[in-house]
Amino acid sequence: MSDAIQPFGTNFAALGYDLEARLDAWDALRAKMVRTLPETFTRDEWAYLIGFVAKPHLTAILERTFKSERPHGGACSLFRARGPLAIWLPSNISLLGPLVMVLASFTGMPIRIKAGSKSPDLCAPFIAYLLEYISTEELRGYLQNQVKIERFDRQDPRNAEMAAEASVRIAFGSDAAVAAIHALPHPPNSIGIHFGDHRSEAWLDAAAVDDASLLTLIKVFMIYGQAGCTSPRRILLLGGSNQDAETLCNRMSGLWSQAVKRDIPMHVASSNILYSQINKVQGWKIHMQERHGAIIGVGALDLPELAGPMSIAIIPARLEQAIASLPANIQTIGYQLKDAHALLPAIARTNIKRFVPIAQMHHFGPVWDGQNFFRLLFEEVDLQ
Repeated sequence: MSDAIQPFGTNFAALGYDLEARLDAWDALRAKMVRTLPETFTRDEWAYLIGFVAKPHLTAILERTFKSERPHGGACSLFRARGPLAIWLPSNISLLGPLVMVLASFTGMPIRIKAGSKSPDLCAPFIAYLLEYISTEELRGYLQNQVKIERFDRQDPRNAEMAAEASVRIAFGSDAAVAAIHALPHPPNSIGIHFGDHRSEAWLDAAAVDDASLLTLIKVFMIYGQAGCTSPRRILLLGGSNQDAETLCNRMSGLWSQAVKRDIPMHVASSNILYSQINKVQGWKIHMQERHGAIIGVGALDLPELAGPMSIAIIPARLEQAIASLPANIQTIGYQLKDAHALLPAIARTNIKRFVPIAQMHHFGPVWDGQNFFRLLFEEVDLQ
């Protein structure tokens, strides 16, 4: 069988390249990545990329997407890439560019990427790094000749070019921005994959929370504050009391300096002082963290939403109250619970897209916002 046709259980994928060699090429990068840190990346971002391109991780994604075990002689599927991809990245989470690009590279198709116009672009620096350190000519040639990264605004005619040329359009951004992208003229047989406005929160059991989980929660929140769709804007303490919420806040405050060892920009610290006053007026009990780095607000579900990009609320609530108060655009629930499986019937009644341990709230994968978007990059041919 040709290297271009890769078996996955009883299914097959027509990839057009040697999959094992490409996986090895990504994996070989890790030894070089651990010895370098490009100045455009934070240590957390770079560490996450090192884990993301590991061969076992990428292999697991491919097998989850394509693998099926059916009786021999029965039905099976052949997956083949739909065609060229156009990707519009958001302005708030710059690491999405490299992550989506790595996954999209397994289609073997041309990729055109528009970087966010209002944030640092990590995709182009990552490509530059790859072209310098990648170990194989095959993957280097693909990245050099088939992946194009550009930066321009919403009015630029290149947006229309991207939509007209692509078999798959992947758009991250506000609901309005995503709608505008998908409204551009595009081939009738192309597909659009959209990731719009979403928000996330954390659900905790007071009895299940230890210092390690609180340190993780603080670190997860501080990566993006409220700017990230996977960042927790509030902590719901399920079955807890007002006193439990206060106790949890004091524990987090006591751990803050262990979790956050850097100063935030002065303008963010200044805005936190302003938002602390606004939130006090609204009825929140405010706990300013060290060096004015963030705000924790303790309050009730009926208070106005805690304001400020580096603000996180702690609210005691019963499970049914938590479900009733979910925002319509809820995405991720990060949990630290005694029995997470017991909540499955309740989760089934909600619009939650991801229910994961707190440490995995920012983890990006082939299933996102309720879609197996990576599988959508491929047509499925029914074989009998």
